[in-house]
Amino acid sequence: MSKEILSNDSPLVNLDELPSWILYEDENLIIINKPGWLVCHPSKNGPLSSLISAVREYLQQEETLHLVHRLDRETSGIILIAKNKFTSRPLQIAIENKEFKKIYWGILEGEIQEEFKVSAPICGDRKSPVVVKQRALPDPKGGGKESETLYRPLEFRNGYTLCEIIPITGRKHQIRVHAQFAGHCIAGDKLYGPDEQLYLRFTEVGWTEDHEKLLPIKRQALHARKLTFQYQEKPFTIEAPLLEDMDEFWSRLLKENQ
Repeated sequence: MSKEILSNDSPLVNLDELPSWILYEDENLIIINKPGWLVCHPSKNGPLSSLISAVREYLQQEETLHLVHRLDRETSGIILIAKNKFTSRPLQIAIENKEFKKIYWGILEGEIQEEFKVSAPICGDRKSPVVVKQRALPDPKGGGKESETLYRPLEFRNGYTLCEIIPITGRKHQIRVHAQFAGHCIAGDKLYGPDEQLYLRFTEVGWTEDHEKLLPIKRQALHARKLTFQYQEKPFTIEAPLLEDMDEFWSRLLKENQ
């Protein structure tokens, strides 16, 4: 058994730090640059263990807050939180109608020189011991939900590529599943990376020496970078800078290449 060197439990949100995550705020909406260690939905570990509950504590708001959309725990970036249902519902309908334009940044394995598109249906992976795991189907007529993702390389360094990623459809784990299907896994992905046992091991005991050997970064290097939508009957665009861990990883790759 590998020695545990980092717990898988998320730390609690420091409310003094939370204002630095705010990208935009008005009386109806708050937009957060979510860190990659924090779940979106309420957690059993108390109000400071999830984004939505921590924001409510920060705002000291009794009225229910509404997550307009969500990100996986280890995916960082833009999250919209409506302060009332009258703001939330139109935005959620716009997402359902595919009226939101989403752009992610991800660091993929391999040095990619040309953009590529993956068009492969996605379904649950019944062969995996991980209940939430999905898989892409090579046969478009083999079932699953129609899915399409565009990957545009921005820069490559030392065996990795920073890509702009546009999910044309919106399926569970789509970007990560399609990246694995294309042979360019998201760096640090415990579930869709070198071995799904890394995910199971992490959920049981946390970050171990095995993770340290096999994964170049401690969470999946995926970030919701840019979002464009209609807000208050006007076009609205918000961008979120890369967070420190992804930025440091990308900078380290440059130094290793020198």
